[in-house]
Amino acid sequence: MKEHDAKWLAAGEVNAEAMISGQIKNINSEKQRFYYHRYLFIQELKIQTDTQLIKAKKISPLKKETKPDVFVKGDSIHLYGSWQGSYFLISHYENINSNE
Repeated sequence: MKEHDAKWLAAGEVNAEAMISGQIKNINSEKQRFYYHRYLFIQELKIQTDTQLIKAKKISPLKKETKPDVFVKGDSIHLYGSWQGSYFLISHYENINSNE
C-alpha cells in the first residue's frame, strides 16, 4: 500500500527537460482512478505552436486540498516538461502576456 501511495504522489513529478510555447486551442479535464481510493486529475491541452499542434498533459495526484490549474482557451503559454511518446508531460508553465 505504501508503495502505491508513493507512486501516486510521484505521478505529477516531471523533469523539466524541454520547453514548448504556443496558444491553447483545446482543454479537457478528467479524473482517473489510480489505485483503489487514489485518483489522478489529468488536464489535457492542445497547443498550437508555430509549426504543429501538440498534445500536452498536466497530471496531479487528486487530494482534498488539490486545486486544479486554470487554463484559458486562446491564452499563449510556455510549457516546461518532457516528452513521453506523443505527449508532452507538463512540469510547470508560464502564461505569456499578450502585450509583450
